[in-house]
Amino acid sequence: MSILGTRVLRTEDPRFLTAGGVYTADVALPGACHVQFVRSAVAHARIRAVDVSAALQAPGVIAAFTGADLGGLPLPSPVSRRISAEMAQPLLARDVVRYVGEPLAVVVTDAAYQGEDAADLVDVDHQMLPAVIDPEQAAAGASGLLFPGAGSNIAATFGDAAGLRPDLFDGCDVVVSRTIVNQRVAPAPMEARAAAATWDPGGRLTAWIPNQGAQDTRAALAAMLGIDPAQVRVITPDVGGAFGAKFGADPEHALVCWVARRLGRPARWAETRAENLVAMTHGRAQRQTVTIGGSRDGTVAAYRLEILQDAGAYPRFGAVLPAATILMAPGPYAFGRVEAVARSVVTNTTPVGAYRGAGRPEATAAVERAIDLFAAEIVMDPAEVRRKNLLPRFTEPHTTAFGAVYDSGDYPAALAKVLDAAGYSGLRDEQARRRAAGGAVQLGIGLSCYVEITGPGVEAGGPSENATVEIHPDGSATILTGTSPHGQGHATVWAMLASEELGIPLGEITMKWGDTDLVPEGGGTGGSRSLQQGGAAVQQAARELVSLARQRAARQLEASPADLVFDAGRSAFAVAGDPDISVPLTALAASERLAVRTVFRAPGPTFPFGAHLAVVEVDTETGKAVLRRVVTVDDAGTVINPTLAEGQRHGGIAQGAAQAFLEEFSYDADGNPLTTTFADYAFVSATEMPSFELADMATPTRYNPLGAKGIGEAATIGATPAVQNAIVDALAHLGVRHVDMPASPQRIWEALQAASVAGRAQQPQT
Repeated sequence: MSILGTRVLRTEDPRFLTAGGVYTADVALPGACHVQFVRSAVAHARIRAVDVSAALQAPGVIAAFTGADLGGLPLPSPVSRRISAEMAQPLLARDVVRYVGEPLAVVVTDAAYQGEDAADLVDVDHQMLPAVIDPEQAAAGASGLLFPGAGSNIAATFGDAAGLRPDLFDGCDVVVSRTIVNQRVAPAPMEARAAAATWDPGGRLTAWIPNQGAQDTRAALAAMLGIDPAQVRVITPDVGGAFGAKFGADPEHALVCWVARRLGRPARWAETRAENLVAMTHGRAQRQTVTIGGSRDGTVAAYRLEILQDAGAYPRFGAVLPAATILMAPGPYAFGRVEAVARSVVTNTTPVGAYRGAGRPEATAAVERAIDLFAAEIVMDPAEVRRKNLLPRFTEPHTTAFGAVYDSGDYPAALAKVLDAAGYSGLRDEQARRRAAGGAVQLGIGLSCYVEITGPGVEAGGPSENATVEIHPDGSATILTGTSPHGQGHATVWAMLASEELGIPLGEITMKWGDTDLVPEGGGTGGSRSLQQGGAAVQQAARELVSLARQRAARQLEASPADLVFDAGRSAFAVAGDPDISVPLTALAASERLAVRTVFRAPGPTFPFGAHLAVVEVDTETGKAVLRRVVTVDDAGTVINPTLAEGQRHGGIAQGAAQAFLEEFSYDADGNPLTTTFADYAFVSATEMPSFELADMATPTRYNPLGAKGIGEAATIGATPAVQNAIVDALAHLGVRHVDMPASPQRIWEALQAASVAGRAQQPQT
C-alpha cells in the first residue's frame, strides 16, 4: 500500500514540542555585539544632521553609525527596470527620510538591553516636508514628490491606460462600477525579523537570517554589501512564519553584516514587535475600480479593472504586484471582453512587499465583488450569476486574455460541490425567514470562486528546483532540497516521497536545507511552489537513485539490469524469479557513495482553484458581524498528505477572513502609524473562527508526475471575498451595496445609516 495520500503526522513536531526550535535569536555566537536601529519618527523630512555623540557616551555603547559612514556601499537597485533608480532605498537614510520607521542610524552595544536607551540619545535635526499618504494624491503629485529627481510619484505602470476601449460596455443592458479598497495589512509573523553575522579571517561572511530562500537571501546580501556572492554563506535556522515578507534580505540584514565586518566581531539583531509592525514590508494596499456589464439574464459581457497600487515609500516587490493582479484579473470566468490597467505610486508609508498570495488575492477580491454588485443590480442570485459565467470544465490548457495558461480546471464542479456541502437553498430559506421577521440579527451568505497561479518562474525552459538524495550504509537517507520550510511540513512530505520510492522508513530520512554551502542553488519557498517543484525533484532524485543502484546491483549480482526487481519492502534488488538472490541498497552504499542530484523542470506554473461559502450574522443595531460557517473547496490537484494540506487550508481561511473582518494597518494624515501594537492591529484568534468545513476535490495537473498544484495560499484567496460578500449580503435588503474591508462594526453601522438616509431621500414627498 502506498504511503502517498495518507495522513502521516508531521515528523518535525516532536523536536518543536520537546526541545524547541532554534531560531536566529537562539543561535550561539560568542562575543557578539548587538545592533539597535534608530528609526525615523516622522514620515517625510530632510535630514539636516544626525548627532550620535550622546549615544556614544551611553553605557555599553561600542559604536554608532549614520548613512555618511556607508559611502563605500552601493545603492540597491530597484526591483524592476521599469522603476527609476532615483527611487532606490539606501541602507540608512542619508538626505531624506520617507516613512516612519525608516532606519537612519545604528547604535552598537555589548548587551541587547543597552541599545534601546542609547538609541533614544541620537539627536536628529529635521526639516519637515509634506507627507504624501493618500495614493490618489500621490498619483496626482499635488502634495509634492517623494523623489523630485524621478519627476513623478508614479513608480510603474502596467497596461495601456490610454488604450482602454470606450466601447467595451457597448450593448450591455446593465453596467455597474465601484471603487473598492483592498486595505494595507501587516504580515505579523510570530517570529519578527532577525540577523546574526560573522566574518572569517579570509573575509568570508556567514549570516544567519530567517528567510524563505537562503540562495536569494545570499544574492541580496551580496548586492547590498557590494561583494561576490561566493563570499557569502547564508544559514537558515528555524523560521517562525514568513507569509512572503521574508523572501530575500532587507537593508537591516545587510547592515548587521556590515557592522560585523566594520567592528571585526560577530553582530546580531532581533526586531521588536513594534519595529516589525512599522518597518517590515506590508501587504495588499490596492485601490481598485471595477466596472462590469452584461445582460439581465446574468451573462457578463465585459469587465474592466483599474488598479492603484500603494507601493509605500520605496518601490519594493509590492510595486510590481499589479502585474500578478492583472494576469489573474478575469479569474475563473468566461467574460467576453476584459481590460485591466494599473499604476504603482510611492507614498510616505512603509514599503509594500509580498504577502500571502501576493497580487492574486487582490484579483479575486475585485472580480468577486464585481460579480456580487452585478447580481444585486439585476436582482439575481449570485450563485446563479457565477454558474452562468464560469469557464466550462477543461483538461487541455486554456489561455486567458492576459496570457495566463490555466493547466486544468473544473470550476462549475467546485461551485456545485460547495453549494451542496453548505446546504445553500436551506441557507437562503433561513435568510428569507429572518428578513421577514425583521429581527436585529440578520444572516448573510457570501460566495467566491477563484483560480490562482502557483509555482511561477522566470527560468528558461520553465520553473525548476533541485534535490539530492543519498543513502548511507547504516540504512538511513539524507535529502538536500532547494526549498525552504517554515511551517509547511516539507520534512514529512519529502520523506514520504523518498520512502515510497526507496522503501526506507520515514524516521530514517533526514532533510537538510537553507545552507548555501550545502545547497548552493535553490528557488526557496514562495508562490506555493514547493511540492509541485521541490517535491517532484525529490521524487525524481529517488527514482534516478534506484536506476543508478540497479546498475551497481547488476554488476554485484552478475545479472542483467533488466532482470532485477526492486523490492521497496526490503529496500533491495533481487533477481526476477529468485528473490533469495538479492542485494540491499545499504550494501551498495557501503561499497561506494550512493547519491543522486537532479533538477526537476516543469513546463509552466499550475493553477489551483476552488469555491468558498461564508455564513455571517450581522447585528444591524450595533454593526457587529460574526462568522458562523465557512465551507470550502480548494482543489490543488493530487494531495500527498491530507493532514498537512488541511492545515494549510485552515491557516489560509483564517488569514483571509481576518482581512475581511479586522486587519488594517493605518496612518493619520501626517503619516504617523496608528496600529503599532497588537492592541491596535487586530487579527483573529481561534475564538473568532468557527470549525471549517472542508469539501475535497482533486483535479490533477500534468505539469509534474505528482499531479500536485500549490495549496499554501489558495484558501486565503478564496476566503476574503466570501466573507466580505457575506457581510454585504446580510445588509442588502436594507439598501447596502458595499462595505469596504475591514468590515468593522463602525463601518457597517455607517453603511446602514447611509443606506437609510438614501432610502428616505428616494421616498415620494407628501
